[in-house]
Amino acid sequence: MAMLPFQPTPFFADKNRAFWRLQTFGWGGSLVFRAATSIANERPFDFLVVLVIAAVAGFSISTVLSVVYSNLINRRPIVTWSATVVALAIAVAVSAFIDAWTIDVYQGSEASFAQLMLGVSYLDMTLLGAWSALYYAINFFLQVEQQADRLERLEAQATSAQLAMLRYQLNPHFLFNTLNSISTLVLLKQSEPANAMLTRLSSFLRHTLVTQPGARVTVAQEVETLKLYLDIERMRFEERLRTDFRIDPRAADACIPSFLLQPLVENAIKYGVSAQEEGARISLAAQIIGSRLRLTVSDTGPGLQGKQRGAETLANRPSSTGVGLANIAERLNQAYGEEDHRFDIETPPDGGFTVIIEVPHEPAENEAESVSSPAKPTRPSSVDADRTDRNRASQIGTPA
Repeated sequence: MAMLPFQPTPFFADKNRAFWRLQTFGWGGSLVFRAATSIANERPFDFLVVLVIAAVAGFSISTVLSVVYSNLINRRPIVTWSATVVALAIAVAVSAFIDAWTIDVYQGSEASFAQLMLGVSYLDMTLLGAWSALYYAINFFLQVEQQADRLERLEAQATSAQLAMLRYQLNPHFLFNTLNSISTLVLLKQSEPANAMLTRLSSFLRHTLVTQPGARVTVAQEVETLKLYLDIERMRFEERLRTDFRIDPRAADACIPSFLLQPLVENAIKYGVSAQEEGARISLAAQIIGSRLRLTVSDTGPGLQGKQRGAETLANRPSSTGVGLANIAERLNQAYGEEDHRFDIETPPDGGFTVIIEVPHEPAENEAESVSSPAKPTRPSSVDADRTDRNRASQIGTPA
């Protein structure tokens, strides 16, 4: 039998309800404990009336204290603690007066009323003092938790903004070259190729806009995006641009950061295809090796003069800005951490340029949210909504 999903609600999710529950359980427990002690000491049962009055008085006085403390907790420490001591002393005096008066009416006393107040004040001081300490402890804990949640949200926003900035740096050369090609076709009055290139550029940019910067897509969806991009570039280079895709069926459903491979292919076109009169072949391979996904992008261009590894090798290519590979390395660090991925660059002896990326294999069904198709935007992550719901007030204990 299928079980419904269950997610426990935090005790302090509703601060007012939590306050009244603690009040009821706390003072109710105090009443039960004192009643048991009274029965054990063979006091008459009608003495329970005195205990009930004391519990109700403590419940009421502590409720008033919660209002006072809620106005003191965010002030300067010297003001908070000085006023707390004064308020607690007054509360203990009032509670002791009520207890002493109740006992005096119930059984009378040979001692003076002041002595009777002093005699019962130790218990009131203990109960209200413990209540005050618990009040401040809970509220300080909730304030620290709220600040931690706010910091976590700010870090997530900063990471998302950084990912967006990195992704938006990937396409300037491609966009410039494409628009320049469209302009040339228009000047040559080749309207049909110009319109076809413009339509494909529109499709590619639409997919770029609807895909969130931090979203994950499957390898198959990333390949479809690459095909949109390559269709545009193939109109510029024609037979000089040759492609070869070898995607393992298991790897096709693996999830990776969106637009991770496009700058690699863009670099291969810029430094491999356009650098040679005969053009070059660009190959993309994706395969599952154990628990890892390996992506390999290579070209048959001139490669590099020296053999180096790492994102800095892009700077050795002619007229390079060093942005593409450095951004990919940074995006991998953001997505997987510095130790949980591989990003290597190889230059075979016979020429060419190869980039190898290895990341943890994350099947699409394990992703909380992935892009459903190139034409549809992703939905907001449910984690952000949960974090928003956790944004509660910094205080508990002030009754509504």
